[in-house]
Amino acid sequence: MKRSTSPRSNVCQRIAALQDLKWTELKALWEELFGREPGINNRRYVERRLTHRLQEIAAQDHHADLLQSNERRIRYLLQTGTIQPNKTKALRNGTVLTRSYRGVLHSVRVLDDGRFEYGGKQYRSLSVIAREITGTRWSGPAFFGLRIPSTKDKS
Repeated sequence: MKRSTSPRSNVCQRIAALQDLKWTELKALWEELFGREPGINNRRYVERRLTHRLQEIAAQDHHADLLQSNERRIRYLLQTGTIQPNKTKALRNGTVLTRSYRGVLHSVRVLDDGRFEYGGKQYRSLSVIAREITGTRWSGPAFFGLRIPSTKDKS
């Protein structure tokens, strides 16, 4: 089997076909995908690992930008021992953020120009919307649950 950049259905077909392959064919596919023979003679394990690898290859073809971002974040973690905040992660146009505050459900729609729509009005920042909802200063991303709360000891 050669690596394919066909649609997802082709990946599903390749995975489904694994159970019909002979052991020698499975080993050959393993060698093609991993560059060596499997270090184990457990068919069930080999099929599962090949399934995973075929899915990885499909993801590389369809989600290259996400994989590159993850690789950068992993390198940062290995070098510093801390998780790098994903500041570049932009909300997609049309995403609806919701938050229940004092028994009222508030919905904010992300617009394509980096603005937000709330209550029929457009805003430049989530923090302004959070302030309008609560009457106090809030971090908009924190209010709408887009930030992971700090785990620092506050003693």
